Amino acid sequence: MRSVEPVDLSWGRTFINGFPHPFFVWLRREAPVWWHPPTEHSPDGEGFWVVSRHADVAAMFKDPDTFSSELGGTQLAPSTGAGIQLNQTDDPHHRHLRALVNKGFTPRMIGRLEDDLRARARAILDGVDDAAPFDFVARIARELPLQAICSVLGVPQGDRLELCEIVDRGVGAESPEIVSMDAVRELTGYARTLLAEKRTNPADDILSVIVHAELEDGSRLTDKELRAFFTLLFPAGAETTRSAMAGGLVALMDHPDQWRALQADPSRLKVAIEEIVRWTSPSVYKRRTTRRDVELRGQAIPAGAKITLWEMSANHDEEVFGDPFTFDISRDPNPHVGFGLGTHFCLGASLARMELKVMYEELLDRYDCFEPAGAARWSNNNRLVGMTELPVRAHRRG
Repeated sequence: MRSVEPVDLSWGRTFINGFPHPFFVWLRREAPVWWHPPTEHSPDGEGFWVVSRHADVAAMFKDPDTFSSELGGTQLAPSTGAGIQLNQTDDPHHRHLRALVNKGFTPRMIGRLEDDLRARARAILDGVDDAAPFDFVARIARELPLQAICSVLGVPQGDRLELCEIVDRGVGAESPEIVSMDAVRELTGYARTLLAEKRTNPADDILSVIVHAELEDGSRLTDKELRAFFTLLFPAGAETTRSAMAGGLVALMDHPDQWRALQADPSRLKVAIEEIVRWTSPSVYKRRTTRRDVELRGQAIPAGAKITLWEMSANHDEEVFGDPFTFDISRDPNPHVGFGLGTHFCLGASLARMELKVMYEELLDRYDCFEPAGAARWSNNNRLVGMTELPVRAHRRG
């Protein structure tokens, strides 16, 4: 077995230059179920299992009875949201929460956002001074998802930058959590005030619908569950689509033939967006906890073990994707797990796809091409891996 130098997957700085693909290529080939020993950066000084193959990741997503989201949360560090936050619960409580939240995320509610998103995208691009190099993340990729999630949650647009800065500090902090606890406390404080307003004065937004949603038995989300929902959805909506949008542009700059193909036939964008999500996989892993003793690929894993499912690795699995390190906008079928699978399939997948579709349609219509204008900077985070800066030079269509 040809060895490779292991990397510390529990340390955010491991990802400061992007995802460590070479290590995961080795893992998929030689150790698809690998024990990660504890390091000085591992939360609670605990080791954990690393699962890197697509088939195993998909099977675990679909088996919540064995691989729990609730027992230890969905990140390596202990989580205060375990058992409360939508993504950190198991059935039957998860089914109950999801039924209430889904009342806001109906196709009608999401579909009616498209015209608003397009107007916002055009206004964002109109405000970019593209005569000189600019930061694509700050000016474009960050702004549309931020405005979209504020619209969904009924957050005043004037508050969006303050909340975004809280999230950015929390994601970039030297912290074992996905978002630092200081940032979570700030978001929770904001949510408390916003939710009180929605209870008293509901508006025409998805959060107002969810606050007042009621099942047949009369049950509603508690204030604690609503605050947990806000602190989940705002960072997720602001960060992950931003990373996909920026990472997609990098892929298209690196593969100019693919950009030209989209310009020639914008109808290919629907399939291309799935490739962007596969390629960027902004949420690169999820944590689960085993409810019973299991065996995976010959490895005996005891009940109560911390186990991580690496979507970015699964989305580059050579057994599933031909030429996985080739960015191909015509890849179809594309069974990526960028939005998860099973009971915890991403609540905001339709919204994310719509944001990417709208912004890329506007970019393709307005610009002939983009080119790098400096080095990109990556986040200091082992869960939400994306660019924090992307200097580009834009060339308008003649």
